[in-house]
Amino acid sequence: MASNPVPLTHPPLTKDDVLSALRQCYDPEIPVNIVDLGLIYDIRLDPVDHQHDVVIEMTLTAQGCPAHVMISDQVKSRVEQLPGVRNATVNIVWNPPWTPERLSPDARKQLGID
Repeated sequence: MASNPVPLTHPPLTKDDVLSALRQCYDPEIPVNIVDLGLIYDIRLDPVDHQHDVVIEMTLTAQGCPAHVMISDQVKSRVEQLPGVRNATVNIVWNPPWTPERLSPDARKQLGID
């Protein structure tokens, strides 16, 4: 007896879906989302049983940032709310170091930097 694959009950997950969710996460000291701050370096989607494990590599604006655990927890929680995500892992990396050049044009405008 052949088994039928379990149909997906949600559309396939994309990196853009993850980025959209991450635009709802903020560094508590800066009124700009972490995507526009340029803190997200990489997103990897690993398929597992009709779902995905998501691995996010990100940095912070400064080493020793006191909010680093809170921001990591916020990112993990927000991504795990997405349909089709089984697990999210957040890796904080320091290379390359964050610089203001990573700010998006929207972030620059919002912070009054031009």
